[in-house]
Amino acid sequence: MTYNNRNAYSTNKLRVAYSGNELTDFVHENLGDKFQIFSSGTARQFNDYLAEQSLNSLPEVILMEADEAGNCFKLVENIRKNPLLKGLIIVLLSAKPNPSGREKARKMRIHDYYDYPFSCEELSERLDFLVRFKFIKPDLINLSAKANPTYKMPPSKRIFDIVFSCSCLFVLMPLFLIVSALIAIESRGSIVYRSKRVGTGYKIFDFYKFRSMRSDADAQLIDLSNLNQYTQTDSKDRKSVFVKLKNDPRVTRVGTFIRKTSIDELPQLFNILKGDMSVVGNRPLPLYEAEQLTSNEWATRFLGPAGLTGLWQISKRGREDMSERERKKLDNFYARKYSFWFDLKIIMGTFPALLQKEKV
Repeated sequence: MTYNNRNAYSTNKLRVAYSGNELTDFVHENLGDKFQIFSSGTARQFNDYLAEQSLNSLPEVILMEADEAGNCFKLVENIRKNPLLKGLIIVLLSAKPNPSGREKARKMRIHDYYDYPFSCEELSERLDFLVRFKFIKPDLINLSAKANPTYKMPPSKRIFDIVFSCSCLFVLMPLFLIVSALIAIESRGSIVYRSKRVGTGYKIFDFYKFRSMRSDADAQLIDLSNLNQYTQTDSKDRKSVFVKLKNDPRVTRVGTFIRKTSIDELPQLFNILKGDMSVVGNRPLPLYEAEQLTSNEWATRFLGPAGLTGLWQISKRGREDMSERERKKLDNFYARKYSFWFDLKIIMGTFPALLQKEKV
């Protein structure tokens, strides 16, 4: 059986197996110079191609078109059942937006999903990263264990963090008690909300906030994706890494007030005291956001300190015109340029930024 290979064999090119018909020409024209692409039109041809490969000739990446009938997901399941194939990188491409297909891919933990039109430069970078790190990054937990971050907390910064957090906790304890009582009176659930966050060197820790939403808020996040601030301003392929909802209906009345005044962030003083984060740094990210920020371009933000406040908060927090890329750049800039005096400037700039104008 003959399969379409439009590139001469080259040992320094990654091997990509492509299954589909609608985007075949687009993929070859835009990725053919960098990757060695083998393409087959039907699922049966694709299965036959994979069955004929040896351990040495297997592709590093499988690119597969997502179809409305969902046959691509059955093919993914069959691939993962094969011990020889289950470790391959799998990325789905859709010829048109398909929210249900994207959600299915997320639940199946497929490596990535792109809706046409998408940036081939971004896709190429993503494939490069996934292949290079597939053995040391099967998930964030392993990455945090094996990563070799260059950042180490300077003693002066750690001393400042301990003094600052202890002083604030002592002064603000009456406020802690009042807010805790109001939260308990308004709605059932824990006073302090804990979530897994990713900080320096992809370290995962329990992140504390006063609960400002109903207790079932996490379960409603997918249904409210149309309110995401970043979805409407970013990305040619309609993907967004960060999630920030406008006029979030899950927020309680007390939650609205403590969010607007940033009182909900105060329990993170305990995170600072524990050493999970610093007073000033890049905000720790939820797992679903951090998993998408692993390319060479953006991993820099994780090589600096995680913090309660930072350059992003004082620069553009709550502004409609802040794009996802701008926020990433601010995080990377701080990770490279932070200093004691820079931290002091950010702390002084934090107080005017505490009162947000936008409900995000």
